[in-house]
Amino acid sequence: MRAVITGGSGFLGSHLCRRLLAEGCDVLCLDSLLTGTEANVTELLTDEHFTFERCDVTEFLSVDGEVDWIFHFASPASPVDYIEHPLETLKVGAIGTWCVLGLARAKGAGVLLASTSEVYGDPKVHPQPESYWGNVNPIGPRSVYDEAKRYAEALTTAYHRTHDIPVRIVRIFNTFGPRMRRRDGRAVPNFISQALSGEPLTVHGDGGQTRSLCYVDDLIEGIWRLLNSGDAAPVNIGNPEEVSVLALAEMIRDLARSDSEIVFQPRPEDDPELRCPDITRARSILGWEPKVSLSEGLERTVDWARPLWG
Repeated sequence: MRAVITGGSGFLGSHLCRRLLAEGCDVLCLDSLLTGTEANVTELLTDEHFTFERCDVTEFLSVDGEVDWIFHFASPASPVDYIEHPLETLKVGAIGTWCVLGLARAKGAGVLLASTSEVYGDPKVHPQPESYWGNVNPIGPRSVYDEAKRYAEALTTAYHRTHDIPVRIVRIFNTFGPRMRRRDGRAVPNFISQALSGEPLTVHGDGGQTRSLCYVDDLIEGIWRLLNSGDAAPVNIGNPEEVSVLALAEMIRDLARSDSEIVFQPRPEDDPELRCPDITRARSILGWEPKVSLSEGLERTVDWARPLWG
């Protein structure tokens, strides 16, 4: 199989590149490097089955040769990134998705879209099943990401219905692990970096808001199973092991063997109160559920980060 991965040098994209290569695929990694880094895939450049090209997928997208599947992972994916790059985030979710689907139609390829739990917004249903339509502020600071992904899902589904393009849609819940960016603004890398550096751990609000965190290896396994499932409807992939942000900070501080204090800051606008996936569909359709516990995944990630960020 020949696969094209947009955003392939980002955190998730780089892990996906490695999995597809391990499965015997030829991989073309496309990335503008707006938030990704070529260092994430440098070691892959010696693999004859891997190619990297710097490319903005919001421009006309052309690829030589046959293509079987396109994995559309290009997008800023943390609040720090999409608030700094709001127009780029909207463009890659809208125009970038349009270009990817156009390429897929031209090549007779399928598209696997990386969507997000953020399509649920600040949910009024808990945990969140795929049937929940969400509670999103369409003009808030987070809307550039939330609505871009909602539109990308709509456009991908429309291409599937209109042109019979094979599609898969994965709604990714908070994921963490090696190769996260130190300053990407999300809770896990923030807390790990602060704890290893002896800085105060900054918790927003009172820390009572919850998150459900999936180790990256489990996520990639779920994506691989989804690819081979034949199911075109959205599927939640995430770990339903829910934890408060304050408890998460305390866990990471202990794993880092840090004596950093915890300080509290105001919560960002539209910060979700609850986040937990209903993975009933993933269990029944894919036979998937996470294998790595939150504590084990955090220990692995802290051990990876210690020599780099300490």
